[in-house]
Formats: sequence, structure tokens, C-alpha cells
Amino acid sequence: MKENQEKIYKDLINKYNFDKNQKALINYGLDNGLDVSLYANPEFNWRQMEQIRFGLKKNLNVSWYARPEFNWEQMSVIKIGLEKGLDVSYYADSGFNRDQMIEIHYGLEDKIDVSIYAKPEFNSYQMEEIRFGLEKSLDISSYLNPNISWEEMEKIRLELESKK
Repeated sequence: MKENQEKIYKDLINKYNFDKNQKALINYGLDNGLDVSLYANPEFNWRQMEQIRFGLKKNLNVSWYARPEFNWEQMSVIKIGLEKGLDVSYYADSGFNRDQMIEIHYGLEDKIDVSIYAKPEFNSYQMEEIRFGLEKSLDISSYLNPNISWEEMEKIRLELESKK
């Protein structure tokens, strides 16, 4: 088995110009019996490779995030969602930045209907205000608009809370 791993490693290293961190992650994966073909890709930097390796170690379905269009921070949020058994399909989308993904993740943890705000046109602060309103069972329709700033959303939400 060790000879086979060494051959795979040498083939990959000869084929691509990986840096020392990437090489170390590939070698570590091979030593641990992981399918390094899922991350031994020059399109991934070492931090992205590391997130994929972490997911493989935990037997997660890394296909949700093992894509070059996700940066390592986005990959991490998706990986954590998978670890928690959340439906990451709501935010495993490169159209969302890390902070937007986190807000959707929080809503899923709180069992809120995130489809209401899991839209790239809402920034993370707006998503947070919508999420806060949903958590308190408020009628958020008056501020469910991406053209309303998060500060204005907060004012509306707080006013709705005070009337409840």
C-alpha cells in the first residue's frame, strides 16, 4: 500500500506545481487513506485543500463544497453545516459570501424558513435583521426588501417588537 501511495504522490507532484503546504496536505491525505483526488487540484490553494481534507476525515459529502469557486472560508461554513446535519443546499452557492452563508446557517439551526431571506440580493446584515424578526414571529413583510438598509430594517423590527 505504501508503494502505491508513493507512486500516487510522485505522479501528482510531477504533474502539478504544488507549493509545500499543498504537498503536505496531499501526503497527509494519502497517509490517512483519503481520496486525495478530490482536492489534489492546482485550482485549490492549501487552505481550500485543508477544508476538503477535514471533510473527508469526517466522512462528509465534500462534493457540496469541493469546488474552486468557493474560498476556504465559504468551504468551512458549508463543512460545519454538513457536520451539524443541516440542509446546506440553501447556502452552498458561490453567490453567497461567507457572512451570508453564516446567517442562513444560523436560521437553519433555529429551524426558521430561510428561503425567505436566502437570496444573494440581501447582504448579511439584512439577513440577520430578517432572521431576528422571524425568530420572534414578527410580520417582516414591511421590511423584506433588499432596497431597505439593514439599519432601517432594524428600526422597523424593533418597532414591531415593541408593539407585540
